Amino acid sequence: MVTGMRESQTAVLERGIRLEDEFATEPFEVAWAGEARWFVQFLEPCDDATVTLTTQVSADGLAWVDHESPAVKAEASGVITVGVRDFGHWLRLVVQRSGGSTAPLTRVYLALKE
Repeated sequence: MVTGMRESQTAVLERGIRLEDEFATEPFEVAWAGEARWFVQFLEPCDDATVTLTTQVSADGLAWVDHESPAVKAEASGVITVGVRDFGHWLRLVVQRSGGSTAPLTRVYLALKE
């Protein structure tokens, strides 16, 4: 049996945003995908800050609710990755900063596979 290559797509949703307090990425339509993975990269880290990453879902890209997967907390440095399944039609990521003396420069990618 010959199987084809799986479809995939990577989108850069935030290219360089200062994480002053909290932001939500632009909504992204993902209905075709079976799995997703967030990558949050700190281009200018803040080692004394922590971040909370919360995946949100939407049926229409307008009204949002937190996905049932738990939020992820980590240091605001390096790269953080979070996988998501069973998400419906639209995704976005809410990133919140706690503590820290400076606002880290942040990039957010969304990688999708069917």
